[in-house]
Amino acid sequence: MKRICFAALASLSIIPLTALAVSYPVEVEQALNGTDVLATTETIDRDMAGLVLQNFGERPVECTAVFRNGPEAPRTRRTVLEAGERKPLTAKFKRDVIRLRIKLTCAPQ
Repeated sequence: MKRICFAALASLSIIPLTALAVSYPVEVEQALNGTDVLATTETIDRDMAGLVLQNFGERPVECTAVFRNGPEAPRTRRTVLEAGERKPLTAKFKRDVIRLRIKLTCAPQ
């Protein structure tokens, strides 16, 4: 009896986790200008997105990311990545993200 109750409770606890899974298409347009930067996208929540930047080069790099979600005003994030550094950039929107477009521009310093 205890096993049946535990199995039922465990299956109920899994349902909300699968219901919260977030997935939407992300398009990244990159202008790296000779830098050695890796950009990885992350879907954080239904109205929040992230971009993780990693500098594999030997010099600092200045990057600008513009996050666009449909008709909302674009969110611009700027950062300077030192050699070997990794930084996340995030953007929160007022509406659910249906399709995200990110324009990433990096230039060596």
